[in-house]
Amino acid sequence: MSTSARMLSLLSLLQTHRFWPGDELATRLEVSPRTLRRDIERLRDLGYAVDAARGVAGGYQLRAGGTLPPLVLEDDEAVAIAVGLRSAAAGSVGGMAETSVIALTKVTGLMPPRLRRRIDALASQTDAARPWGGGPTVDARVLTTLAQACRDDELLHFGYTTRGAADSDAVVRRVEPHRLVSLGRRWYLVGFDRDRDDWRSFRVDRMSEPASTGRRFLPRDLPATDALTFVQSGIRRMPQRYDVRVIVDAPVDDVRRAVGIWGEVEPLPDGAGCRLSMNVDDLRWPVMVLAQVEGAITVESPPELRDALRRTAQRFASAT
Repeated sequence: MSTSARMLSLLSLLQTHRFWPGDELATRLEVSPRTLRRDIERLRDLGYAVDAARGVAGGYQLRAGGTLPPLVLEDDEAVAIAVGLRSAAAGSVGGMAETSVIALTKVTGLMPPRLRRRIDALASQTDAARPWGGGPTVDARVLTTLAQACRDDELLHFGYTTRGAADSDAVVRRVEPHRLVSLGRRWYLVGFDRDRDDWRSFRVDRMSEPASTGRRFLPRDLPATDALTFVQSGIRRMPQRYDVRVIVDAPVDDVRRAVGIWGEVEPLPDGAGCRLSMNVDDLRWPVMVLAQVEGAITVESPPELRDALRRTAQRFASAT
């Protein structure tokens, strides 16, 4: 990790304004106590008011209430921030579009001409589109609260409305947060639900008033390769309205590229194509996938998919 990257990590931890024991902070940053002290001094030189407590129980805490001092960024880091702000303007986080544009204007205004040229070239040569299908937006402040609780291993509580329930039926959940996952146009929190004594994934747009309790917990081992895999497997197990099974006379890789993470593709034993499996609430998804691959298709289930394909084919044929 470069010095500037380590400084940003240190600053990110201190900006929670909690007291950090020196040994814990050094362990998180994977540096020696001596290097940590030098980094603290660098932050003070940049204008950050960092209080220090000496002794066996010593540590550091960022004093609240000051103005934002300047950040020292390497060229690639500054460009990465600008690119991220441009991407955020088209994302699914409520209120981020306008905020991102304002922040981007400030960042690029402080850049030297050589970096501004890199950003302008990227913007002029890139076309962007919003993800297909739309989706709910979430409050940026909610994401910030959840992300900080994940980073600091602090217990969360929030109201949660399960699938198909009314907002008035929200139930308070006590969760040890593990990781945030962005999938499609939806955000999920993966965590250990203390009341149900099991791991869960929670749709962020179904949460209400999430708040950190300030109580720390010892992180548990996630029963999956990573948080993204955990969320995807949970979605596949979730009962849906339609169980789609289609035989497609097309290369397996082509069908897998078309369906992405939203279904499973298995080659047939005789090598004559493959079977596409999807669990969906809306048949427009499999219709869209099948329209992207060439080759004969045979619908095994459900019968409603045949009707949806027939209607789509008739509508397209009438246009020609």
